[in-house]
Amino acid sequence: MRLRLREFRPRTGPHEHRIVRPRHTLRHTSLRAPDPVGTLLGDHDGLNRLAGLFSFAARSPHTVVHVPLRDGVPPDEGVGELVDLVLVHERLGPRPSQWPELRRRPRQGAPLTVRTDEARTARDAAAWSGRRDRADFRGDLRHATHARTFFLFGHRQAFAETATRFADAAGRGPYHNRAGEGRMAYLGSFLPLADPPGGGHPVEVMVSSKPCPPYAHFRPPGAPASRPRRPAAAS
Repeated sequence: MRLRLREFRPRTGPHEHRIVRPRHTLRHTSLRAPDPVGTLLGDHDGLNRLAGLFSFAARSPHTVVHVPLRDGVPPDEGVGELVDLVLVHERLGPRPSQWPELRRRPRQGAPLTVRTDEARTARDAAAWSGRRDRADFRGDLRHATHARTFFLFGHRQAFAETATRFADAAGRGPYHNRAGEGRMAYLGSFLPLADPPGGGHPVEVMVSSKPCPPYAHFRPPGAPASRPRRPAAAS
């Protein structure tokens, strides 16, 4: 997949950070912070581009991926605070408390176009799945919500596995039998998220698909682009 991004390099003291954002807003995709359950709702384009962004993040350990999901069309379903999404490798800063300052600093980013490697992403995702039953497995994504932003901290294989889940959701969403009516379809969840100490309901972000309007023009994959014309009546 080819991703059109913008690259920013703000500094905090002696440290320079590389931040990338999608060049164009994911207009019909939104995220509600988990408390303890959140919702990511997107159309086919949004879910597909998120798959690409997670794939890019998996192979870019020194890059912060910022997806400003609050800039899109406000969803008409769901409850909870709308937030942006930030992907950070677990050994890389910045801390969530530094994010408001970094978010204010970038002004004019440089255009950047990258291509994801789906085969490599699939191999990394398979490696994550192969390790998940081991006793020493630590594959959960750490997370935090701060300054109207949902942060995910993980490693290459965890981000790759999440990329494949978004790609699967993007592929299955349009086939939902009520998609042509604009109905929301639940498609799964993010990878397991690390739960806070003390127990309680597990933290989860559900992923759902919903076509963007106008629904009258929606056609599932494989359906004819238009209805066949009826033969003209005999005169």
